[in-house]
Amino acid sequence: VQLQASGGGLVQAGGSLRLSCAFSGPSFRNYVMGWFRQAPGKEREFVGAIKVSGGTTRYADSVKGRFTISRDNAKNTVYLQMNSLKPEDTAVYYCAADHPILGAFDQAGLYRYWGQGTQVTVSS
Repeated sequence: VQLQASGGGLVQAGGSLRLSCAFSGPSFRNYVMGWFRQAPGKEREFVGAIKVSGGTTRYADSVKGRFTISRDNAKNTVYLQMNSLKPEDTAVYYCAADHPILGAFDQAGLYRYWGQGTQVTVSS
């Protein structure tokens, strides 16, 4: 499995960005795709995740109502739509894939496959 994240950039507070994560490998539909982020000097934190089969999603409280995860099964791609961005959303964003159970989507250690990260910078 290989993951390729893209779509990061510089945006003003209140703006929007859409990140993409392209999945290469077998059985995309069998995976949970997670988004995590890491700001300088901070630990990696959970942003959200989607179970590709069925579309069940989970989000961190800090992004609920602002971020939305979706998937395109035909393109083997997952998206993270980020609206109403805040300076505290500034981080490197990573996508990840594996098979965590529903209650553990937020556990970074349960994901074996990771993309390379894409920088999101929100200016005030």
